[in-house]
Order: sequence, then C-alpha cells, then structure tokens
Amino acid sequence: MISDLMGTGILITYYLVFTALLPTVLKVKLGVPTEYVRKIQHVVYSLSIFLLLELFSSWYMAIAAAFSLVIVGYPVLLLVEKTAWYRKTFVDRTKKGGELRRQLLYVQLSFAMLIAIFWGLFGLDWRYVIAVAIMAWGLGDAAAALIGKAFGRHRVIHYLIDVGKTYEGTAAMAAFAALGIFITLFTYGGQSWYVSLLIAVLVAPLCGIIELFSRRGSDTLTVPISAAFSIMPLIYLFYWLGW
Repeated sequence: MISDLMGTGILITYYLVFTALLPTVLKVKLGVPTEYVRKIQHVVYSLSIFLLLELFSSWYMAIAAAFSLVIVGYPVLLLVEKTAWYRKTFVDRTKKGGELRRQLLYVQLSFAMLIAIFWGLFGLDWRYVIAVAIMAWGLGDAAAALIGKAFGRHRVIHYLIDVGKTYEGTAAMAAFAALGIFITLFTYGGQSWYVSLLIAVLVAPLCGIIELFSRRGSDTLTVPISAAFSIMPLIYLFYWLGW
C-alpha cells in the first residue's frame, strides 16, 4: 500500500510538471506555437503509461491511480476554464472550454480499459501490449497533427472525417505509429527485432485509418484499443510459427 501511494504521488507530480507546468512555460514564456504545445502534452501523456505499468503492485491499483488525476484535475479545470488566465496559459481550442477536461477523461479511460484487459484479464505477461498500443497513439497522433498542418496539401473530404485532415497527416500517423510500435515492442516487450518490425508494418496502417475516421479527439480511445487488439493475435501467430 505504501509503495502504491508513493507511485500515485509520483504519477500526479509527473502530470503537474510535464502536462501543466512545462506546457505553460513553453507557451507563455517561450512563445512556442499552440499546436506544438498540444502535441508535446500528448506525447507526455503517452509516456506516463510506463509509470502506471511499473510503479503499482496490481492492475486495479494502477487504474485507481490513473483516475486519481481525474478526481484532482477535472474539478480544477471546470473551475478555471472560464477565466482569462486559463485562456492565456492553457491550450484549449474550444470557445467555451472543455477540451482539456474531455481529453483528460479520454486518456485515463483508455489507460484504464487497456490495463483492465491486457493486465487484469490476460495477465502480467501481456502487460507490455498496453505500452505498445499507447505509444502507437502518442507518437502517431503528434506526427499526424504537426506534419499534416505543416506539409498537408491534399485534404481528405468525407462526411465521417473531421475537416482539415490530410493524406499527408495520415501517412505521418502511420509512419510514427510504426516507429512507436517497433521501438516499444523491441525494447519494452522483449520481442525480436524482426517480429517487432513485422508487427509495426502490419498494425501501423490500421492505426492511420482508425485515426482518420476518429472524430473530435476520440482517437485517444480508438487508436490504442484497436492497436492492442491487433497486436495480440499477431504475437500469438509469430509464437506459433516459432519466431
């Protein structure tokens, strides 16, 4: 219990420093463009999955810690998001506020679902799949936004797709999702380099398509979950093949 409480303290401190204080400094003091600050936050969120997987004694304590941030952060954001200080300091693209609160819920719900399934249900041996899926989303989503805005020239026009998405952004999503999958599978998942590479090549295009059709930030949920459920059968297949 003491170690879990310490882990919770470390997790909350990490979020306060790297998702609140650091973006504030980058935006207000250094003048870093808003979109870059948003995507730095996304990557920082994705990296926090390693704290949840390594600092807690059980899957249910990890989930409890994940939602401790919601309990602390959601009411605070609700109170301050109407103020001028909030608009000056934080990155929220909605006119009335609420984007940060919604993303906070999406991220922690995504973490909780994956932890419950791939740690709680399937067991400790499958825990690494959670990190792989989250890193596919974290790196891929950041690249899709930044590269799409900087180099996107061919917009995807479809009534099921948010306005502004481009083919270039989707390609960047797939490429960086592949990078995230490969690195995490190889270094954290303990898979061979060729299995990690094959899985990255096979799963990353799906991540790109899922992100493309995910609306209003729902890719925070849809991309990691679809990636995790795609990776698991491939691991079984390559194990059966003796790879």
